[in-house]
Amino acid sequence: MSIILRDYQNKIVDDARAAMRSGCRSILIQSPTGSGKTALTAHMMKSASDKNMDSFFIVHRRELIKQSVLAFDKAEVFHGVVSAQFPGDLRPRVQIASIQSLKSRLPKLRKPQLIIWDECHHIAAGSWDKIFKSNPQAFHIGLTATPERLDGRGLGDYFKKMIKGPSVSDLIARGYLSPYRAYAPSTVSMAGVHVRMGDFVKREVAAACDKPTITGNAIKEYQLRANGKRAVVFACSIEHSKHIVEQFNRAGIPAAHVDGECSSEYRDDTIARFTRGEIKVLSNVGLFGEGFDLPAIECIIDLAPTMALGSYLQRFGRVLRPSPGKTMATYLDHSGNIERHGLPDEERSWDLNGRDVNSSGKKNQSVRVCPKCFAAQPSGTTVCLYCENPFQIQSREINEAEGELTEINADELKRRREQKRSQGQAHSMADLIALGKQRGYKKPYAWAKFIWTARQKKKIRGMA
Repeated sequence: MSIILRDYQNKIVDDARAAMRSGCRSILIQSPTGSGKTALTAHMMKSASDKNMDSFFIVHRRELIKQSVLAFDKAEVFHGVVSAQFPGDLRPRVQIASIQSLKSRLPKLRKPQLIIWDECHHIAAGSWDKIFKSNPQAFHIGLTATPERLDGRGLGDYFKKMIKGPSVSDLIARGYLSPYRAYAPSTVSMAGVHVRMGDFVKREVAAACDKPTITGNAIKEYQLRANGKRAVVFACSIEHSKHIVEQFNRAGIPAAHVDGECSSEYRDDTIARFTRGEIKVLSNVGLFGEGFDLPAIECIIDLAPTMALGSYLQRFGRVLRPSPGKTMATYLDHSGNIERHGLPDEERSWDLNGRDVNSSGKKNQSVRVCPKCFAAQPSGTTVCLYCENPFQIQSREINEAEGELTEINADELKRRREQKRSQGQAHSMADLIALGKQRGYKKPYAWAKFIWTARQKKKIRGMA
């Protein structure tokens, strides 16, 4: 079966070939989750094989090995697999390789002329870095939706040119990704939770989030917004995930937990039952954030706060893949990640030097989702560009009750950011009390004391 690429995929291939002809040996391809990077890889590696070039496609999870094998089989790309779970065959010029197995078998393999790195934002990790540096003879192509490390640093130490694929909003508008509705809590507090190496400390996040009341609100919102749909939960820890599953099952909603410590047979069987709809809620820890291709997912329930923009966008991308019968994806954010990072189809100007760099100095543009046809468009639009539905411009009263969700759009996100900015400009207890009164809080002194105390604790930690 020949591989038929989309127009933007053809352009990516043409741009990559032009860069290689010009002498560039390390190229990063940034393209959103769900844009077809595996099909793109199969096409490039088949072309290399036809030219008698040896090549590696390097992935880092067992599930991604299986998905790649299926995609390469479908595209009729003759390949071997370097992984403990598969019999080895060194005859094919194309090798799909697990990073764990490749590092030990590297001396036995032919030196490749091309290496394609899946989820290449991990490339600074020990094994990845070692393999990269031990193959200077090869062209290196990195694939990722989020070209930055966990701490926001760029990948310019490894790649010399970035080729950018389509935007998320363009893929939604063209039907390659699903439209979505996002709901988020009106207030989220991470007071007292430390940040290390660019993200919240996992143990402290789990302690803050693993509470029956929070999970109870998640169940209530699932029943209200996505009842009966197949939902994937992102949890903070294995124990947290198991508690979530227990409460969903008690509520009569079939749920199951999976993580990296489960047997491969159990994971495969559980995912198959989820795909068939026998399990409605599948809770995971550290498995489905990257590369997991299951278009059957109709809803994400995010219960794991993260400071990492890349992790958040990878999660959201899981639910945006289109599938038969899916007219609308749903994202239920109980973690504050939408407010922390914005909507997935906001324009982001990625750069090899680091986080979301915009050389023009302009702020990233927010988008607005039409409540009627769900098309993504600029936030200033007053009439939907697609269905001509007029947007109602009015102030919204946000319910501050714990855990209650409200639909998020770009205007609401802007309002919250303005609130956060004004709070940061309140430099004394008196300023905070005055701000609380201005906002109409019932107990401005209690609110101000809570914020002030949290600030003082943060200062003390910073001096420790």
